[in-house]
Amino acid sequence: MMKRLEGKVSVITGGGGGIGRATALRFSKEGAAVVVADLDDASGEETVRLIHEKKGNALFVKTNVRESESIQSLVHTTVEHFGGLDILINNAGIGQSEVRSIDLEENEWDAVLDTNLKSIFLGMKYAVPELMKKDGVIVNVSSLLGLKGRKFVSAYNAAKGGVILLTQNAALEYGKDNIRVNAVAPGVIDTNIINGWKKDERKWSAISQSNALRRIGNPEEVASAILFLASDEASFITGATLSVDGGGLIF
Repeated sequence: MMKRLEGKVSVITGGGGGIGRATALRFSKEGAAVVVADLDDASGEETVRLIHEKKGNALFVKTNVRESESIQSLVHTTVEHFGGLDILINNAGIGQSEVRSIDLEENEWDAVLDTNLKSIFLGMKYAVPELMKKDGVIVNVSSLLGLKGRKFVSAYNAAKGGVILLTQNAALEYGKDNIRVNAVAPGVIDTNIINGWKKDERKWSAISQSNALRRIGNPEEVASAILFLASDEASFITGATLSVDGGGLIF
């Protein structure tokens, strides 16, 4: 049976762990060459090792998604190594200190917005010229908290909400070039970003069941949604945001 991403070249930012790693492994399984972009050498190389272990094709490129030059280098290296670029997954992101909006330090606001939103802009800015040559696909990782507000996460809310509108904007601008641009909005997923919540027994009891399915999700479940949007099965879907939250948005 034909693999869904056979012959495709993909870049996955934040590919060293969590949703990024799960997506990288799933893409490789479906036949894609995978460029793992991450700031952490050890985790990025580990993802590549796991792909090579399964006889997949992968390359690690150390990347700071907040820096224009680093993203340009990522795209250039991908094209030089694999001959082109078909799929961009803008996944890299960080959380924030849980404080009232006015108590958030300005430098943390900047870090969250640069990592979670500016990185999406930079990724698309430098990847789109290559994606135009391939009828490419972009999937941006937003969040349930990009669709609804929550106390004490103002920067994260603002950034992830921005991702959704930036996704719609790009879908409108580049649809004529046969580039599809969509987003996923994960709910509470079992990744490092929620480790702090797990340590608070009282809070975790509520957070871990704050959706219709009454459980948290796993990275592989989000990877499945990203794979669908990146594949030809979603050929008439663009500008959409797919919630992967166990019903968190309606809870």
